[in-house]
Amino acid sequence: MGISQDLVKKQKAYFEKGTTLSLDFRRAQLEKLKDLVENHQEEISQALYLDLGKSSFEAYETEIGLVLGELKDTLKHLRAWARPKRVPSPLSNFPARSARYPEPYGRVLIMSPWNYPFQLALVPLIGALAAGNCAILKPSNYSKHTSALLKKLLGQTFEEDYVAVLEGGREANKDLLDQAFDYIFFTGSPRVGREVMAAAAKHLTPVTLELGGKSPTIVEASADLDLAAKRIIWGKLINAGQTCIAPDYVLVQEEVKAPLLDRMVTYIEKFYGEDVFSNPHYPHIINEKHFNRLQGLYRQDQVFYGGQARRDLLKIQPTLLDKVSLDAPVMGEEIFGPLLPVLSFKGLEDLEATIKARPKPLALYLFTKDKAFKEAVLRRISFGGGCINDSLVHFNSHTMPFGGVGASGMGAYHGKFSFETFSHYKSITHRGNFLDINLRYPPFDKSLKWLKIFLK
Repeated sequence: MGISQDLVKKQKAYFEKGTTLSLDFRRAQLEKLKDLVENHQEEISQALYLDLGKSSFEAYETEIGLVLGELKDTLKHLRAWARPKRVPSPLSNFPARSARYPEPYGRVLIMSPWNYPFQLALVPLIGALAAGNCAILKPSNYSKHTSALLKKLLGQTFEEDYVAVLEGGREANKDLLDQAFDYIFFTGSPRVGREVMAAAAKHLTPVTLELGGKSPTIVEASADLDLAAKRIIWGKLINAGQTCIAPDYVLVQEEVKAPLLDRMVTYIEKFYGEDVFSNPHYPHIINEKHFNRLQGLYRQDQVFYGGQARRDLLKIQPTLLDKVSLDAPVMGEEIFGPLLPVLSFKGLEDLEATIKARPKPLALYLFTKDKAFKEAVLRRISFGGGCINDSLVHFNSHTMPFGGVGASGMGAYHGKFSFETFSHYKSITHRGNFLDINLRYPPFDKSLKWLKIFLK
């Protein structure tokens, strides 16, 4: 019996004991997870530095802090989320009361990516455990230091019958996907997402797919250009652009393109200096394979600023690209690196056509002071979520669901939406015994008029 099959069977047996159904049990496990994160912050930061070159500040800002915030919110609201939800009953069921009862799916597989290897592993895990599931976590093989640390820390904290971490590459992924789970949560590329969905279909397993895509940033002429440049560059260069919701390309109204480019250069140098290769706070590309891919996405004649790279450091200078056509290689796939094409548009129709020519994006960022323009973009363009006059920060919210649409994903999570994602809601009608109207029973020689009234 393979490791994956053995783990799945162990977790099935554990779940069927009913231990995870207790809210007190769930809270105790989440408290353990909270203690784990709080007590090992230095180790976590070090692993993230070794994998991606993240500074301790960025590690806390984008990974550790978000996990602790999710834990705090979940512990605060778990009892309320787990209560049955009363809903109205139709007149035809009188006397009755109706409610939706959340229950865990059972055995959950969480497949997490390498770009935020701590946060994107643990935030879904928090939702799965809060909902009462057992979980197998499969972190990325690329972020090997963080994956090994997750295996060590979670292994010290939980029995593998309840929470297990399985390391490995493609073979381990394939072996896991051959097993029958009750739910699969995947974060990664659309290409692998299709493979996950196909494997899940064999067992009729429901899935959440958190994918990516080319997320546009729109800068309309009325925008505060200095603030827009500052927030775009911040969002783009977090994790050296290796973020699924990073601004992937900029569409700026043509009359303000030149000043926006100049201001973006100013903020690149203000944030990271003129020599990013000697800046310890500027992350590196995950590995040489992705470094080479990024190098092949642009030509030096397209470079407005930057364009230099150090293979020995796996670092690429923040690079603004100008004179880029819509069919250029850099516009053909999600960039996932510190390259930012800047294109122009004339009006809303031009803008809409450019974005709609591509699959629906995971995020969209709009910088404008024009209320009518803002409402038109929100009404006419479909995307997962985003910000007005900022970038990335919608991801931090516990009160809004985060997820994609179309090719950028399906399903959502964060806060109570994570609990709901990992829960099945049973719809239950409680009928009263003191009254039983005979209208519904045969023989059917009653008035159709009364039936139509009751079934309105």
